[in-house]
Amino acid sequence: MAQVEIPWGNQFINLELPANWEIVGIMQPAAISPVDNVNEELIRSLNEPIGSGKISDLAQGVDRVTIVVDDSSRPTPVRKIFPAVLSELERAGVQRKQITIVPALGVHRGITEEELASRVGEDFIKDISWENPDCDDPEKMVYLGTTSRGTPVWINKTTATADLVISIGCIEPHIIASFGGGYKNILPGVAGRETIAHNHAINCRPDTFNNVGRDIEKNPMRLDLEEAGKMLRGKVFIVNAILDYQQQVVKIVSGDPILAHREGVRVSAELYGAKVSEPVDMVITASHPMDIDLRQGVKALANTIRAVKKGGILLTLVKADEGTGVFGLANRKLPLSKGALRILAPALLPLVPRLKLKGMGEEDRFFLYFALQAMRHARLLMYAPTIPSEVKERLPFVDFINRPEEGVILASKALPRNTRVLVFPHGGITYPDIVD
Repeated sequence: MAQVEIPWGNQFINLELPANWEIVGIMQPAAISPVDNVNEELIRSLNEPIGSGKISDLAQGVDRVTIVVDDSSRPTPVRKIFPAVLSELERAGVQRKQITIVPALGVHRGITEEELASRVGEDFIKDISWENPDCDDPEKMVYLGTTSRGTPVWINKTTATADLVISIGCIEPHIIASFGGGYKNILPGVAGRETIAHNHAINCRPDTFNNVGRDIEKNPMRLDLEEAGKMLRGKVFIVNAILDYQQQVVKIVSGDPILAHREGVRVSAELYGAKVSEPVDMVITASHPMDIDLRQGVKALANTIRAVKKGGILLTLVKADEGTGVFGLANRKLPLSKGALRILAPALLPLVPRLKLKGMGEEDRFFLYFALQAMRHARLLMYAPTIPSEVKERLPFVDFINRPEEGVILASKALPRNTRVLVFPHGGITYPDIVD
């Protein structure tokens, strides 16, 4: 028997595979060393902005500044970055009363003052104003126009009317947008629901439903959100971190939201794009380091499914320390059985972008589209012991198993004796880069 070691929090699951299976590769993130000193890397990045002047130059004579920060579902070290950004603004003469912090929440719930203080630092909340964007409150939104792809652009008023917007986030592989970061803190981060819905629906197509790590210049949803971001009246400056799978900083890029972002994407792709020559019979993947909840954990499935042959098997191990999380797809039981879904999926897929299902958000509509495509492509097995049985019943796209070993047994019965296997131990962040 061959044995593979799968990260499981601070421990490992040792999974035995049949001796006649061929382990084609253990697909690890690239061995890029983290920076020795995060603060030094941050100062270097702010002093060497890409495609832009420094914050202290851009902030000269401005009246209002908005600092957009991503929320706690992202591993961005906002608490380390925020003080340096504030120092740059104050060096230009900007007073704290001119600054507003806006968390990039998309369609998620508003955060509390305590949560924001934990994110940016308790001392700053005392004398810097902040507000939750509300994607459903027209009084908090401004209409900026319509993109060339037809997206009506409604953006949080405080952000849209600022003279300078500084966006703090991270760049990591992303199922819809190719990579996170850049203008993505603006859309969906502080956009209206109608805007988010239209933008996400752009990639509900057979050729774009899985864009993890793929070329941004060929990703219509990403190009659309960038076009929307350029409609802001003020200057936009990003500070984006690229982290390794242990969430240590590898690089920080600052400057223009397109040019600086592309440099960060280059580093992220080098870090997490694992070269794969061709799809295999079976992929074994794990949620690490996205172990907080099911919503984050399913990224392991989304990130790696391209490495599975059509008709193959994908076994995903999801730790989900906090259970299901904010995952609208698990809130509502679909009125179809698993068998019916498989049969009707081709007819349902074109309808998904227009469906309105209670308890589901705009991102969840896209996830439904992805789930239908994924279950048509391969058999999806999942080990997720913290997820309640009633939630599992609402997710008919995957077959939940009680032990990881069950997945191997099922696969050994369904697949050929010489099964070829790829293992993605850190599937929450790693994706297959299929070599043409």
